[in-house]
Amino acid sequence: MKRDFPIIRTTPWSLGLVLLVLLLLVQTSTLPDRLDNWLFDAYLVNHPATPANDVVVVAIDEISLGHLGRWPWPRSIHAQLIDKLQAAGARTIVFDVLFPEPSPQDPILAGAMARHGNVVLPVHLAEPGPRQLLTEQLPAPQLLAQAARLGHAHVELDADGVARGIYLFNGLGDTQWPSLALAARGERPRHPSRDGLAPYTNVREQYRAVPLAGGAGSLPTVSYVQVLNQPPMPEWFQGKTVFVGATAAGFGDVLPTPFSGLRRPMSGVEFHANAYSALSQDRLIRPAPPWAPPLLYAACLAVLSLLLPRIRPSLAFPLCLGVGGLALALYLAALVLFQLWLPVANALLIPLFALPVSSGLRLAQTNRFLNRQLDELARTPQVTLPSPAHRHPWQLLEQIQALVPLTGWLLTDDTGVVSARVLGPADIEGLPLSPGRWLHQDNRSFIRLTRGHKTYTLGLILPDDLSREAIQQYLRRLRLEERQDPSLGSDTRENISARIERLKAATQRMERMQQFIRLSFERMPDGIIVTDELGVIRFANGHIEEWFHEPMPSLTGLPLARLLEGHDPRETPPWHETVSDTLTLHQSRTVDLRIRDKDFLIHFAPFRLPDTEQHGIIANISDISELREQQRQHREAIDFISHDVRSPLVSQLALIEQLKRDPANIEPEQLEQLGRLARRSYHLAEEFVQLARAEQLTETRFYECEFLAIVENARDSVSEQAIEKNIQLKLHGLEDLWLRGNPELLERAVINLLTNAVQYSPEGTTVNIQVYRAGHLACLTVSDEGMGIDPEELPYLFDRYQRQKRSELAGIHGTGLGLSFVKTVTEKHRGEISVTSVPGQGTSFTMKLPVADPMA
Repeated sequence: MKRDFPIIRTTPWSLGLVLLVLLLLVQTSTLPDRLDNWLFDAYLVNHPATPANDVVVVAIDEISLGHLGRWPWPRSIHAQLIDKLQAAGARTIVFDVLFPEPSPQDPILAGAMARHGNVVLPVHLAEPGPRQLLTEQLPAPQLLAQAARLGHAHVELDADGVARGIYLFNGLGDTQWPSLALAARGERPRHPSRDGLAPYTNVREQYRAVPLAGGAGSLPTVSYVQVLNQPPMPEWFQGKTVFVGATAAGFGDVLPTPFSGLRRPMSGVEFHANAYSALSQDRLIRPAPPWAPPLLYAACLAVLSLLLPRIRPSLAFPLCLGVGGLALALYLAALVLFQLWLPVANALLIPLFALPVSSGLRLAQTNRFLNRQLDELARTPQVTLPSPAHRHPWQLLEQIQALVPLTGWLLTDDTGVVSARVLGPADIEGLPLSPGRWLHQDNRSFIRLTRGHKTYTLGLILPDDLSREAIQQYLRRLRLEERQDPSLGSDTRENISARIERLKAATQRMERMQQFIRLSFERMPDGIIVTDELGVIRFANGHIEEWFHEPMPSLTGLPLARLLEGHDPRETPPWHETVSDTLTLHQSRTVDLRIRDKDFLIHFAPFRLPDTEQHGIIANISDISELREQQRQHREAIDFISHDVRSPLVSQLALIEQLKRDPANIEPEQLEQLGRLARRSYHLAEEFVQLARAEQLTETRFYECEFLAIVENARDSVSEQAIEKNIQLKLHGLEDLWLRGNPELLERAVINLLTNAVQYSPEGTTVNIQVYRAGHLACLTVSDEGMGIDPEELPYLFDRYQRQKRSELAGIHGTGLGLSFVKTVTEKHRGEISVTSVPGQGTSFTMKLPVADPMA
């Protein structure tokens, strides 16, 4: 047994030290910078800046090159552009075009610049070559003399090659040129004192990130040739700063930006125009002070190091997520409110590292604890069934015989035959048998078993029918030989997942759990029997002992099929077949059972213990004697009504019709009265039958039906009765309402409502029938103008045999079953029925049923 090595405990110091080392290692890579740039780009792309109102770009585009010829153009053309822009009212003109070499047309361009008076030209810092130092390229002397200001045209590219900002001042030695955007705002060069600084040293100061207004073409842009060829356009240029530069593809400088990368780069003049737009709105973004990022990192590191060792593991992820979210919120607040670019990548990486590091330290401690507890837990009693691998072969044969109807068998050991029928030793000679593996030959199955120092051979002749294959598959699943678990003996102490699984399995095998299961089964209202994989009873609760009158010791170890056959013998299907099918096919069965004049329902459910190959049956036995008695009484009532009442009355009606043909000795009034009584009795029996059908209605007899059509059919059925009393049946409703229900019983229920309305309404009145939808309900309201119902009778209106006293006194006789039928049908359809009545004014019945598709 390996000794437990000391581990690092989860403390603020240990966690903080590990996180600090990881953070320092990450600084050797480009990951933090790339993450910061990605966050900044994501913010710019999703929140582009609003362009200033006083900036316009004049683009040297493909159209201008096509009209004015190849570059470079004569400087007189630029002079014309300046004159046109001056005539249009441009306040400032900024050229992002270099004019380093003198030209014969410089006086023309210089004159135009002088006339305007506010033209800014660029300064270019030439890249150093093999034999050339870094130099400044200024405009030609004549142009330099007339330029209002000079500005450097350099855009800074970050380490990933994307342009995000500029230096406001850049130059060589002690001269620092403002950027073009800053020069357009009136800024002039600075000459700070820099003693000992070489004149060819590039000095850059005040870096600012530029919040772009979008990709290329986002700022107002006019083609160069359009400005030349059209009259002055003050609507475009009056009082504005105009940036002139190249935007044509392959001409001029192109800059990848966060909006486009290299797919659609931005021209330099547009970038400078964006910088001017942000500068004029005071929206340029400054880098955060050098002390701010380390302070943020230290705060995140301190919070996580102090809190993670002290909180529950389930709160570790929310804490890390909260710290990262807080850092991100601080980053966005600095960017949006104060125009500060605060590097936040490291503050996001710290929570990302802290979660697995703290979890790893916790798991190391947990692993050490589990190593000390597993051996003790593994020795606790197991909640398992006795394995067939430990049973004697003759016991296995006996239990298989009780489970499967064998036509023959053979059991031998080293000394000879132990038990045999049909099969003999000659049937097993030469068979390639392996210990613990079944060999199947047609309907014969053989296996070799080892018990102690003896070797046994078991042969079975199975039924030669459709169940044979299922039984053979079932036999293959039986573990009749001990198998060595390859995981036993292997040392997995450092695998925390394996430790947790072993701890879980050992805990489930504790004796306390076994006692709890037994106690739970004892308290269940039904009888419970648990068998093993051979159908042998291993547990039964007190109900089984009481109902079967079998003592508990005799129940344990008894095959379930034999117990059932002894108390309720049957041939079709035999009990052993039901038990066998449950085990072999893994299918549930429900069968009626009768014990000592009591009715039971037994449900066979196969089960398999988790993480094992052991399976068996849980048999649930329910006492349904009272329910069956109620069903018998119900059937007797139906038989009485349908046979003893209904059939004689039909015969009586036939006899009356015969007597009416020969009225010599009988008065017609008597015959009519007898006929009415007979018909009333017949209707009573009919309503009993309909009510019984309604009470037995289940959703298996439901299908989609249209409610309005049902009501129309019911109205037509009652129309003749209404005509006899000169009562109008007015149907209001045009919408098709689809239900899931039994249309026959629904129509009968509506007929009952309409019949009542007609029966209790005076002659010459109206019965209103409304069909409508209210939310997810289909509603029917039947309103009459009859005598109404007394308030004290309303609560009992839907009870059986309930009749109104007022209607009885008025000579209107009913059975008292019609409204009970309506309520039963409505409730079977998961609906509701209600009534409102005002004595002397009328009554309204409202039926509400759920529609088939509530979302339609």
